[in-house]
Amino acid sequence: MASEQPQRIVVTSTKSVGIAILLTILFGPLGMLYSTVPGGLIMLAINGVIFLLSLLTAGLGAFLFFITWPVCVIWGAMAVKSYNEKLVAGQR
Repeated sequence: MASEQPQRIVVTSTKSVGIAILLTILFGPLGMLYSTVPGGLIMLAINGVIFLLSLLTAGLGAFLFFITWPVCVIWGAMAVKSYNEKLVAGQR
């Protein structure tokens, strides 16, 4: 007589797109860590390079933050949407 293994159910809550957008607007790449850790680390590295560039060029490279910040917001929102879709589909 084979013993049946109990079925395990893992409950994970979805992430909020609104919170992801708010955190990313307020904190940029650091806020992306809520929605996507690899994406947040990538954007932290890119913004670190931009910061060093700004120091070397007496602030002329700082305008690049106006490009990377909206990219962070969009990437964070899309990452949460993708995470939630995979979670609902049972792939996570």
